[in-house]
Amino acid sequence: MSERLKVFSGNANRELAEEICDILHAHLGEATIGRFSDGEIRLQIMQNVRGDDVFLVQPTCPPVNDHIMELLIMVDALSRASARRITVVLPYYGYGRQDRKSEPRVPISAKLVANLITAAGADRVLAMDLHVGQIQGFFDIPVDHLYAMPVFLDYVRDKHLQDVVIVSPDAGGVERARAFAKRLDADLAIIDKRRPRANVADVMNVIGDVKGKTAILLDDMVDTAGTLCKDAEALKSFGAKKIYAATSHGVLSGPAIERLNKSPIEELMITNSIPLMGKSSPKVTVLSVAPLLAEAIKRIHEDQSVSQLFV
Repeated sequence: MSERLKVFSGNANRELAEEICDILHAHLGEATIGRFSDGEIRLQIMQNVRGDDVFLVQPTCPPVNDHIMELLIMVDALSRASARRITVVLPYYGYGRQDRKSEPRVPISAKLVANLITAAGADRVLAMDLHVGQIQGFFDIPVDHLYAMPVFLDYVRDKHLQDVVIVSPDAGGVERARAFAKRLDADLAIIDKRRPRANVADVMNVIGDVKGKTAILLDDMVDTAGTLCKDAEALKSFGAKKIYAATSHGVLSGPAIERLNKSPIEELMITNSIPLMGKSSPKVTVLSVAPLLAEAIKRIHEDQSVSQLFV
């Protein structure tokens, strides 16, 4: 790779950044990130970046607010160090669920975070599996949107599952599920449910035939796993033979692991966009998106097409 390409990372997912660097045959950029005694972030870039094409890998995962501030301060430091271009690599975009006013007097936090990243000095964003596609329009800078679908497709194909039906957990995820089902030549089903409040969902019906089939629940993220496990139970009650789940971002907060272990889900496939931080379950399989992100970074650096990755 060109010596002008530099990859940096905050503390959010350094392991992923190092894996990306290994694939690109590049060294992870040197930066010191500490804290003042009152908790303020103290940061210094420890190498010259003047005129360089810099990629900053920093998912805004838990603790979300700390990692967002770390990201903003690092972008500001790189901008003031005269980096030629700063691309923020967001394998996971925190606050992405707050993308609209679903109730009176609530913020659109996904837009606010986009404004902050732009104001800090970012020139470009490389994101993966945003909660909703329109978040790309919240940025006033170019956004390249990646999908973890190729990673899941390769893994599922290697399992040689029979009578597969891809299940969207709600109407909003139908487009994603349909694209996945098309590539696997599988059937499609949709779960009809309502959400009385955040992290809570009541399953109303399953639209489509799942009886006697291997169901794969496909979603962009799993947080407390309450909704995912209810969906799995509904599929079981409608006669699904085996149930798998594939979600790009494994937040897995609160009682998520305990719920998964008790659920009828055979296996939960997630990516390493978010570090598990010691959380583990025999049902959880982590797939790496480092090769996908590395190829996208290489293409952006060389001014090549990123969309060709998904043709």
